[in-house]
Amino acid sequence: MGARKSNGQERGTARRTLLGAAVLGAGGAALGLPGTASADGRHGGGGYRGLPRPAVIGHRGASGYRPEHTFGSYELALDLGADVVEAGDLVPTKDGHLVCRHEPEIGGTTDVAAHPEFAGRRTTKTLDGVPTTGWFTEDFTLAELKTLRAVERVPANRPHNTLYDGRWEIPTFEEVLRWQDEQTRKRGKQVWIYPETKHPTYFRALGLGLEERVAKLLRKYGKDRKDSPVILQSFEPSSIQRLDELVGNPLVVLLAAANTRPWDFVTAGDPRTVADLVTPEGLKWIASYAQGIGPTLDLVIPKDADGNLTSPTTLVADAHRAGLVLHPYTMRNENPFLPANFRKGAAPDAYGDPFGAFAVYFATGIDGVFTDNADTAVLARADFLRR
Repeated sequence: MGARKSNGQERGTARRTLLGAAVLGAGGAALGLPGTASADGRHGGGGYRGLPRPAVIGHRGASGYRPEHTFGSYELALDLGADVVEAGDLVPTKDGHLVCRHEPEIGGTTDVAAHPEFAGRRTTKTLDGVPTTGWFTEDFTLAELKTLRAVERVPANRPHNTLYDGRWEIPTFEEVLRWQDEQTRKRGKQVWIYPETKHPTYFRALGLGLEERVAKLLRKYGKDRKDSPVILQSFEPSSIQRLDELVGNPLVVLLAAANTRPWDFVTAGDPRTVADLVTPEGLKWIASYAQGIGPTLDLVIPKDADGNLTSPTTLVADAHRAGLVLHPYTMRNENPFLPANFRKGAAPDAYGDPFGAFAVYFATGIDGVFTDNADTAVLARADFLRR
């Protein structure tokens, strides 16, 4: 990781003065803030633990403002102050390349439906037990995918983003690794990325194993070490365990709703649920091969039947006790994605009060957060650290 500078100079906005690790490390400890650097160094040092606390992670880039998983979205996230960019939900092509899409089904994130030459590729598959109809990356060569263009995934919530439909192509993971180096040189500071292996059990059954392909590319670009600026994540613990054998990168297990089971557990007959994994025993097991967890925000602060936030769980303290960092997901500005007590009106594309929600989540001591709106998160962090 490149050293983060904190020289105390004003750079035009409050957010930029608060991005330095020194401010969020020693300064945060002096303020007695939860989740910041402390005298024992648990949150300090180099590599991923040297990232600002709480870190702002651009979810699929700046997907609140641009179609997700495009270079337009990734670069805007950096422009808006994100510390890390989730550049890559990784899925394979028919010819074995890794590309960046939220899901292998691309009918909702590209203009594939407008390409008559691909009409015959539309099909129904069972994806992690769910029948899914559309077009799938594994049925296209990379050359074919490169003829498509990205579109806004949730136009009802983000109608303004449709202005950018058709502007960007689908990036490959190799292109992302090159882009990371270019942006690091251009911006004069280390750019971090946070790719995810998507549906690894599904793809391994198709002969398109993800982990080996990820590791090969990371090794090619010298980004496979414990201090490399690439954090790897997956909802399937076995994918993270496999990566732990292949690379030295920091690894994160993603956790969905408490009553769900990771798909690799389902196929292996493992009866454990996410609720089992967030117990002290389960967290200790995760810490034996990973460095962090990415829980849904509801595992940090549950909601009541009306969608309002209740009281925090012990997850943050339990995970920290196990030596794990927490990067929960996902904060968004629009009403439907916010807790009910932070909504304003009912319009699906209107903003609620994300600043209020950020303040509550930051107060739990989380180490970072995935967000579609990096600029909002950076300002919310500045507000929090000034308290």
